[in-house]
Amino acid sequence: MTIVHLIYPNGDSIAAPWTIGRHLSAYLAEQGYVVHRHQWDASAVIPARPEDVLLGHPHPAPQTIFRKSARQKGWKKVIALAPFNADLRQVAFLDTVLPDCDRFLAITGNYWYRVIDQSPVAHWRPKMVHLDLAVDRKEFPATKSAFSPPGQRRFLYIGHSGWQKNPAYLTALAERIPGVDFGWMGSGRPIRGLTALGSQDFSQTAARRLVAEYDFLITVGKADANPTTILEAMAWGLLPVCTPQSGYENIPGIVNVPVDQPDLAVEELRRLQEMPDAALREQQTHNWRLLDTHFNWARFGQQVVEAVESSNSPALLPVSLGRKWRLRWAAAVSPNAPFGPRNLARLLYWRVRRITGRG
Repeated sequence: MTIVHLIYPNGDSIAAPWTIGRHLSAYLAEQGYVVHRHQWDASAVIPARPEDVLLGHPHPAPQTIFRKSARQKGWKKVIALAPFNADLRQVAFLDTVLPDCDRFLAITGNYWYRVIDQSPVAHWRPKMVHLDLAVDRKEFPATKSAFSPPGQRRFLYIGHSGWQKNPAYLTALAERIPGVDFGWMGSGRPIRGLTALGSQDFSQTAARRLVAEYDFLITVGKADANPTTILEAMAWGLLPVCTPQSGYENIPGIVNVPVDQPDLAVEELRRLQEMPDAALREQQTHNWRLLDTHFNWARFGQQVVEAVESSNSPALLPVSLGRKWRLRWAAAVSPNAPFGPRNLARLLYWRVRRITGRG
């Protein structure tokens, strides 16, 4: 019986990334695999065995469990499973990881998969498999029963205020439509022009009721792989609005606005303000069907199983020395770099756990 060592953030939260590890683990077990779960930032090494599969999320820090274990010879299969976009600050570190992998299951939107060949990581393409995210509609039940009248509709942003999310652009949009409420559920530096509602636990009824006071989910990232908030909003019944660089492009039911062109984007937001109620409801129903037929965990899990069972292990394309050094430099200066504050904090955490006997 095949043992799958699944390395992904563990936890019971319905939010990503924890929900990914939880749902994938359950699906693999249903398919007859023995699943051993490991935290993605652990520092252990899993011994390779010829009947075992290493599957998981590489961590930016070199001395972490997936990266150290992937270097061990003798696995049946080594598969990386991680978000992808073409922002080198986020993904350049993978260039030293993927040579040890048979496949790279890239959790990404159709926009980013379309532009791979024009990106600095085009040489990864042969190993890559496009994997759309998913949502469990039972965990995100429909709560939006009626849309606000034309001219009174409200926009909600859910997420942190890091650079990937392009928060200054949200401010620019809000300032161009005075009188329209832009709410924000999340954490980080304040986003000017948005009504801060704090972090919310969407497993709680009160949080979902607050969401239902809004009509549209808006996210305008410059380099966002495949945000689950768009799918979660669709499940609740809100209508999503996003930049193509948020991953989702030309998908009926998901409205695209251009990145960093606020005047053009505002034209689209004003159009949504005046759409007939019947058109909004039709789009809402379409989105629920889309979740049922495509953005679901059974489809996600089946793609992972296909990779586990496949005998394919394509090689990376040749890459110039100049591009290779560009990727090394981007990884070294990334906010997620091994000696950046995030990873130094992680190393300190694990050192304390070892000293106290809990690691």
